[in-house]
Amino acid sequence: MKVRIEPAGFRFEADGEATLLQSADAAGIELPSSCRNGTCRTCICKLLEGQVRYRIEWPGVSLEEKAEGWILPCVAEPLGDVTLEVSLAMLAALTR
Repeated sequence: MKVRIEPAGFRFEADGEATLLQSADAAGIELPSSCRNGTCRTCICKLLEGQVRYRIEWPGVSLEEKAEGWILPCVAEPLGDVTLEVSLAMLAALTR
């Protein structure tokens, strides 16, 4: 499966058995993260295209946030090709 990070334009492959965060790490792309278990919300980003399934029953996003497309890639596995929106400010903070 193909994963695209916008607006940065990063692209990487995911196998569907790893979380989006794990797949990004394996591709050498550092996304914001902390707890890696769906509670701290450090990794929250918007799912622009595609679908995911969660490894945990109730990740730390509200029903309203889910409806708006917000996901936690630390516990989300792609069901096909996906496009995520991760703010450039969040990505830039990782390189400081």
